[in-house]
Amino acid sequence: MTRVLLLTLTLTVFLHTTALAQDYKDEPEYKALRETMNRTFNEGDSAKFFPAVKALEDYLLARQDVHGYYNQRCNEIVFLMNRQKIYEAYKLARRLSVELREKKLDKEMYMAYNMQGHINRICGNRDAAKESFQKVIQLMEQEGYWENMPPIYMNIVNVEMGDNPQEALEMLARAKEIAEKYAPERVFDIDTRRTIAYYNDGDMPEFLKGYKAYKEGEQEGKTSVHGRMLEVYFLASQGKTDEAVKMAQEEFNEDGYDAITQIYQKAGRWEEAFNAQRKAFEATDSVHNVVLSNNMQGIRDELLVYDAEREAARNHLIALSIIVCLLGALVGLLAYLFNTRRRHLAQLNTAYQHALESDKMKTRFIQNVSHEVRTPLNIISGFSQVIADPSLTESDEERQNMAAMMQKSAQQITNLIDEIIGLSLIESSTTVVKDDIVKVNQLLENVVADYEDAVPSQVALRVDSELEPDFSIATNKNMLYRIMSAITDNAIKNTEKGNITLKAKTVAQTLLLTVEDTGCGIPADQAEHIFERFVKLDSFKQGIGLGLPLSRKLAEQLGGLVTLDTSYTSGARFVVTLPFEPIEK
Repeated sequence: MTRVLLLTLTLTVFLHTTALAQDYKDEPEYKALRETMNRTFNEGDSAKFFPAVKALEDYLLARQDVHGYYNQRCNEIVFLMNRQKIYEAYKLARRLSVELREKKLDKEMYMAYNMQGHINRICGNRDAAKESFQKVIQLMEQEGYWENMPPIYMNIVNVEMGDNPQEALEMLARAKEIAEKYAPERVFDIDTRRTIAYYNDGDMPEFLKGYKAYKEGEQEGKTSVHGRMLEVYFLASQGKTDEAVKMAQEEFNEDGYDAITQIYQKAGRWEEAFNAQRKAFEATDSVHNVVLSNNMQGIRDELLVYDAEREAARNHLIALSIIVCLLGALVGLLAYLFNTRRRHLAQLNTAYQHALESDKMKTRFIQNVSHEVRTPLNIISGFSQVIADPSLTESDEERQNMAAMMQKSAQQITNLIDEIIGLSLIESSTTVVKDDIVKVNQLLENVVADYEDAVPSQVALRVDSELEPDFSIATNKNMLYRIMSAITDNAIKNTEKGNITLKAKTVAQTLLLTVEDTGCGIPADQAEHIFERFVKLDSFKQGIGLGLPLSRKLAEQLGGLVTLDTSYTSGARFVVTLPFEPIEK
């Protein structure tokens, strides 16, 4: 379904120009060239499409229609993306961006951002895709391209609907408002998309009302790219679950698994819903594997021409192999956890509601881990291709920045695996050895040193201890370090400017370790909720929601506790309390 929407929406944007009407658009030659381009685009035949679009581009240049010409340049990029040739699409998009900038065609720069958004989206980088589409809207507003703006809002809707449905609905409303004023022919498609959202939210009265309006519009000759999906959901709403599933399979093939999952959930057929969800994950993984495979093929082809880059390419392959091995280990761990959980559930005679909640937790776990792994993996893959391409002209500083981002992404994957394995080991262990003599001040300084490169430039990370310089306790050094690292990492993710301070003092026979920041803070009513697994108050922050639960589990095994100080309002303050016995000198 994603591929169909990408093709249709992009064509809608780029085949309806906002330029003033030109006389040539009524000429038979122009109509024939445009029809040939449209037909070969839909057929997906490179041998036919590229000559057809080149002929149309030459025609538009001859008539000095710069806006129409660059529209067709964008269609070349979309064509490659729909054939999953992401690396080739990236190179064309980069060439387009450079050309628009060099020619100072500021009015057309939104096209480059739009292509960047689609490339990020198909590679799984949803945050970057949303940022690009928002930049497109900003530029369109500046240049007055209101007629073409609704489809860009629809692009944001498709990015946000799964993670932030409320914002997605607001984007739909904004798209309709603009379309009603500047492009009335788009209103029907927007209303159809909203009707699908009603079904996903379980609002059947509004869904049926929207479906009735769709059928009335269809009788008037109106069409929508979402029409077939709406028909599938209507069958499901009438209790014809199997017919709806069959239609989704026939119409959308592997792209229909998300819809099938929704249909089975609404029908209460949870086992089939779970199987459909699993197939959806497998289909998504398959798409990303094809993307990675095509990217690797592009690098290998260029290595035949540029022998000087062979060593860099070999290093890239080694790094990618390591990442694949880590990903394989993660998949194996997930499979083990899933099978263990399933066997355990089979032995219990629990209520239906408990089983349903367990399924939701497993689904959220897989989604979080899948997103957190794919995003840094795509960054590593994309930038390694850029660094390996000798035809590009980035400066040494830019290449160093790319390398730094690749290292940061690799560290994200490593930290993710550490969190999962750490939590698993804690739950499986029964005894803790606490015979390490730990100098507390030195441990806090080590934490600060390890994280100072990850701190934003406007944030100061420091230690403020009331302890004697050589103050020591007997505990488990590794576990205490992981507690402070997890809380410090959480503070860095949520602090954009100000201070992050690690404090230490004693009260009687209790050691108090505090991590205090000037970040966005945490509502008091969420003080315990944040210590539950997979909880993320901000879905756009990195991580899968295991850091704080891990720190609390570790503290409990050491005989202590981790809490949020709700009296602190300048950010967030986490307090670790740890009983200790004096060390005799």
